Amino acid sequence: MSTIRDVAKLAQVSTATVSRVLNNDSTYKMKDETREKVWQAVTKLNYKTSSTAKIKSKKVDNISLKSEIKIGCVLSVTEKKYNDPYFMSILNGIETRLIEKGYEISFVKTGHELEDKQKLFTTFSEPVTGLILMVPLSSESYEFIKNQVPYIVGIDTKRNDIDNVGYDHYHVACMAVQHLIEQGHKNIGYIGGGGPTKNLKDSERYKGYYSTLLTAGLSVKPEWVIDCCWDEDICIEKMNYLIQTNNYPTAFFAGSDLMAMAALSCLYDNCISVPDDIAIIGLSNIEVSKYSNPPLTTFDVPTKEIGMVAVDLLLARMNGDNLLPKKVILPTSLIKRNST
Repeated sequence: MSTIRDVAKLAQVSTATVSRVLNNDSTYKMKDETREKVWQAVTKLNYKTSSTAKIKSKKVDNISLKSEIKIGCVLSVTEKKYNDPYFMSILNGIETRLIEKGYEISFVKTGHELEDKQKLFTTFSEPVTGLILMVPLSSESYEFIKNQVPYIVGIDTKRNDIDNVGYDHYHVACMAVQHLIEQGHKNIGYIGGGGPTKNLKDSERYKGYYSTLLTAGLSVKPEWVIDCCWDEDICIEKMNYLIQTNNYPTAFFAGSDLMAMAALSCLYDNCISVPDDIAIIGLSNIEVSKYSNPPLTTFDVPTKEIGMVAVDLLLARMNGDNLLPKKVILPTSLIKRNST
């Protein structure tokens, strides 16, 4: 096991400097370059302040062991940590299933928070038995966590070395656009953001949109593709700009209900009738989508069940399942309402 001296030697600094970095001690001035060298050494050497209890040799479905089990969750949200109903529904499913099985969630962090190396190290400096990960994280952060936590299950992370549960983003996007085409629309836009790479064109939902239009012999116009980075304010701003050009499509597929509802709000403010002038279809079927004006046509994603299945996979691993990593895809279904 690596020691603080090993970290100091690799980073070419003193042990006191390593200690200050790990404890976020700002008493002494320190170059960012020095801090980065220390964190790189910590990650490379898999250094931890306390031993991580890896209980792979025992089954944890035992009442005497449950109090020792620490299970965490990493959300795929940033500043609005608990303000996204999609991820909150998944988290509800996780907590519900854990309670049913006699466990509780020990901590909830966001991917954004854990890209801060100080917070990353602090979060995993104590033993963590299992983790449900809703965000891929950078390779460096992911490898650090993988070395600390014996059991990890992903939700739409695309990490091939762990179990993953979710839904088929590409397929549901194809079905959403196909629904609009069947409604008679030939000019269809897209609203959404990027995937793990932050590039919208790498998103499976955008790819589904793009390929379905091309297959139908319809064109994809770049000016009708709104990259809002999954931010409602940016969505409204870009929608307003598009409306002012007086060159907009007759329908939009929004990659999430939140973005669809932001678009609906913008259209209402600009006196554009939905679905008569522009149709909107969303994705996720969050609770409030049926109360929008008009009620939003969307695809239901079984968010609570995704969380529950993730827990089942995690507990199975903790209890000895050592088969190859699983990929579990849950079904989606079209919810027809008045926005298309």
